[in-house]
Amino acid sequence: MLLITTMTLIIFIITSIVMMLASTLSKKATADREKCSPFECGFDPSSSSRLPFSLRFFLITIIFLIFDVEIALILPMILILPFSDILTWTITSIIFIIILIIGLYQEGNQGILNWSN
Repeated sequence: MLLITTMTLIIFIITSIVMMLASTLSKKATADREKCSPFECGFDPSSSSRLPFSLRFFLITIIFLIFDVEIALILPMILILPFSDILTWTITSIIFIIILIIGLYQEGNQGILNWSN
């Protein structure tokens, strides 16, 4: 037990030192205007590089990521079927899928899934 505690303390100290060194060495001394500006082949930018983006694209991306994570949670449920009680597995699966359907219904009610206005 003493060995594990000692090793944990040593690892904590080493990572703290490395994080402090990285933090102090990575700071820029001065902010140069040319280095902070967007790069366009050595010329001055012809227009603003901070163009607005459509909020619809952002919402669709967030919905995709949420459903992608949910698929990653559903797929292992098939693998644990032989090792679990069938009733518990069925109830858990149905509750999870009902939550997904309710979320999709709520997004449809709020109009997030309507692409055109």
